[in-house]
Order: sequence, then structure tokens, then C-alpha cells
Amino acid sequence: MYTEIVKIIEGGLQGDKEKVQNYANVLANNLEKEGEVSLSKKIRGIVENRRKGLTSLDSFATKPVDTESRMEIVRITTPQIKKETIILSKYVEDEIQAFIDFYENRDNLLKAGIEVSNSLLLYGPPGCGKTTVAQYISTITGLPLVTARLDGLISSLLGSTAKNIRKIFDYVSKRECILFLDEFDVIAKLRDDKNELGELKRVVNSLIQNIDELSSDSILIAATNHHELLDPAIWRRFSKVITLEKPQTEEVGRLLELYLSNYHNSIVDNAKRMEQLELALKGFSHSDVKTTINNAIKEAIIKRKAVLNSCDVLKEIYFHQYHNIENEDQFIRFLLKYGATHREINEGMDIPLRKIQSISKEIKEE
Repeated sequence: MYTEIVKIIEGGLQGDKEKVQNYANVLANNLEKEGEVSLSKKIRGIVENRRKGLTSLDSFATKPVDTESRMEIVRITTPQIKKETIILSKYVEDEIQAFIDFYENRDNLLKAGIEVSNSLLLYGPPGCGKTTVAQYISTITGLPLVTARLDGLISSLLGSTAKNIRKIFDYVSKRECILFLDEFDVIAKLRDDKNELGELKRVVNSLIQNIDELSSDSILIAATNHHELLDPAIWRRFSKVITLEKPQTEEVGRLLELYLSNYHNSIVDNAKRMEQLELALKGFSHSDVKTTINNAIKEAIIKRKAVLNSCDVLKEIYFHQYHNIENEDQFIRFLLKYGATHREINEGMDIPLRKIQSISKEIKEE
């Protein structure tokens, strides 16, 4: 409630009627939930009287655009991500939940005199869940996800890029939402990079200023695969920083259980086969594991296989790594190493049983 009052005051001082109206409605809703029906009705009455004669638009209807290209520079979504699909280490999951808890208790924190900054920086290799985490936080908080579109944000006129950044932050400042800046390093590079033009440094300065002025009622999530490129001053603008790494063995196992549950298989209930697939998937990202399992399931559906087996998955793992089978003997060795049976290889890959047995014998003799 305190944050709504602060935002209404800010909007009044800035002459921003839309901001005042939006936060007045939020305040009225919260008061009604707390039993202050009379005060809630009074606030709504004031807002409705003020709106008479004014054109009413949905708060997210008019998106900011790049002046040069006329492209929209944000995309609005309302994700629905289930918690069980977030497969990360226990400690990372705890940190994400703590960030959500900070946001949901911001009134109590503000009342206690604690400065509230709802900003989260996610970094790590591609395909490790940065976008999914942003979508999950949007789901839990119920806030729309406003994703900056880099194709529209980055203008050929560098001065326009700084203006576009300002447009995006102005847009999100008038409504409670999550601003998601993916590929963050593109606009947050080191300002002392000798290869960059002065105008790009001004883009970073503009970004820092806008982050500092962002409303505590909204959330800022930035994601990058190249954290080493970020300007040092950028790091200090985030109240929480989380690294999302490639999944460890236990997480790979959880991912296998999650994705294999979509099709009848002979893997999940077999501890040995699960362990072998976990080893075969070592070094894969979360996205890689999902893609590999889904490809195996798609092929099983097309071939009308009643049961998905280890060999089916191992074939997709091999193709994901090498993109081709240049050496069939090497391929067979890979399948045998990670637990595919002679029969599975013979029937699933149409490779003569005699050849499989011969290579298996060679492996044992080595």
C-alpha cells in the first residue's frame, strides 16, 4: 500500500495523469481487500470523475516504437510456467524464491525504512534457463513480462538507441510489470572499451540513469551470456545477481524424468540406464537436454514405437554432438559405452547383429 501512495505522489509531481490513475486503482483494490470498502469506493469515484471526457486506453495497448524504423521495441506476454519445469540447483532455486519474496514483501521493507530495488541479473552459458526464470517470476508475481526487442531497440542512429531505452523505461514506469532485457551486454558494455564509439558510451550512461529511476513496483531482469563485457557500474545496479550454469548430474536426472514423462519408456524406472544417460548428457545445457529428449520422442511417435528405449535417446545425443555419423564403428562404440543393448542397436539402428557383437568383443579385449 505504501508503494502505491509513493507512486501516486510521484505521478502527481511529474504531471503524469495515467500513472496517478493506474496506481490509484491499485490502491483502491488493495484497500478493498483489507476491508476498507468506503475509502476504496471514494478513491474509485475520484478516478472515474477525472476520466470523464478523456480517451481511455488499455495501459499496455500503445507500445513504444523506434522513430527511425517504426518497429515496436517491446513485446508483452503473460507467461504460465510451472514450478516443476524449473530444474536448477537447490541453492539457485532458493535465491530465485528469495528474490520473489523480496518483491512481494516490498511494502513491509519500505515501512521498515529499507531501500527496495527489484533488479535481478542472470548470467551464464546459452540455454541454461535465463528466459525461463524471467517467465517463471512473471507467472508467480502475476506481472506482465515486457521484453525489450533488440531488433527495434538498437537503432542505426546511435543517438536514437539512447532515446529508445528512455522510451522503454518511461513505458514500464507507468504500470506494474517486469522489464526483461535479454542479451543485456549489447547495451551495457564497458565504457572504457577503446573499440567503442563515444555515442555507445552515452547509451550505457542513459541505461544506468534509467535503471536508477525505475519504480520499485516493477521488476527489472537482465540476462547475458557474456557477463565479462558488462560495465562495472552496471553490476552495482542489481540487488541480486545469479549465475545459471549447465546442469550437474542430479539436475540432468531430474530433467530426464521431466521430459521422458511425456512418453512411455524403459528408462526412468531403471536406475542403471538413468545413470548411463546422465553421463552421456554431461556438458549439455538445459535446452540441449530438452531438445535431445523431444527429438527422440518425436521420432518414436512417427515410427509408432510403443516404448522409448536408451538407444533411441543415445542416437539423438550422438547427433547433437557430432551432427552426423561419419564412422559407424565409432557410433556403435558410443551406444554400447552408455548402455544400449545389442538388440536395441540391431532393431533400432538396423545394424547387423554380427557387427555389433564384433565391436563389443573388441571393447572387452581392450
